[in-house]
This record gives sequence, structure tokens and C-alpha cells, in this order.
Amino acid sequence: MKLKSILKGLAFSLVILAAGNLNAQDFKGLYKSPMDVASYPDNYREANKLVKVQYSRPQLKGRSLAKLAPNGEVWRTGANECAEITFYVDMTLDGKKIPAGTYSLFTIPGDNEWTVIINSDLNAWGAYFYKEANDVARAKVPASMADDSVEAFSMLFTEGDGGVDLHMGWDKVRVTVPFKKA
Repeated sequence: MKLKSILKGLAFSLVILAAGNLNAQDFKGLYKSPMDVASYPDNYREANKLVKVQYSRPQLKGRSLAKLAPNGEVWRTGANECAEITFYVDMTLDGKKIPAGTYSLFTIPGDNEWTVIINSDLNAWGAYFYKEANDVARAKVPASMADDSVEAFSMLFTEGDGGVDLHMGWDKVRVTVPFKKA
């Protein structure tokens, strides 16, 4: 009887000790650039998506866009990990076929146009390991300036001519990327 009581006490102590360790875990704080998702259609009840992009939203916070996404340099199109775009149907960008699947989305900002890059590499942090040899499609699209400024980098999709348009905006820069169904 006494042994049974000791074993119960020991088991109880182990449970309390384990529970204390669970509460003592050091959880990471929130990213300074929160993750976001844009899709088309953007109705969450719609199961048949055409495209979805997952990215982190850097904020200007008094910094210049030119410093955060320099002209002429490959940019991860967001913050933290590079943006990933998933096509649920075959699409084209500037006439180049993109088979359904998930890809990284890079851009090269410029004053009057941006180069948009769909690349087969995944799970990359930033653009540090970008390899042009793994590009699936690439296109130059016009960049325009708006009157209003957007503090946090943002992306959204709208219905386009024969497909979907990806709109990107940050500070006063606006870029539209037309994807067509293949």
C-alpha cells in the first residue's frame, strides 16, 4: 500500500514538473513584418482558387522605399522569407507558361518598371540565394505613382483580362502584374 502511494505521489510530481516546463517555454515574439495572404477569388468560402500569394508585409516606419527595396536589385517581394505564389491552374506571364504549382515571387524594382520573377526555388530567406537559372517566367511591368502612400507593403488580386491581375503597392508606387489562364 505504501509503495502504491509513493508511486502515485511520484507520478503526480512528474506531471506537475512537466506542466511547469511547458509554461516556461520561450515563445518567439511577433515578426515586425506580419505575414499575409492574398488570393483570387478572395472569398474565403470559395474553394476553387486560381491563385494565392503568401508574403510578409514590411512597413516604411519613416524609412525610404529606395533603401528597403532598392532599384535594380532582386527583392524578395516583402520581408522575411521570400514571397510564395501558388497557381492552382496553369497560367502565363508575358506569354511564358507557368504550370500549376508553388513558386517564389521575386521582383526587381525600377523607377518606371519592375521586373517580376516567378522562380522554382522555395523556402528561401530573402533574396540572398536567388538563382536566375531557376526562373520559370519573368516579365517587365509598368510602375506608376499614386497620390496616396501605403505604409505597409500590400498585395491583392482582381479579375483580369483572361486571368487575374496581381496589384502591389508600397509608399506611392503601384505595380500591376497580369497573369492569364493558359
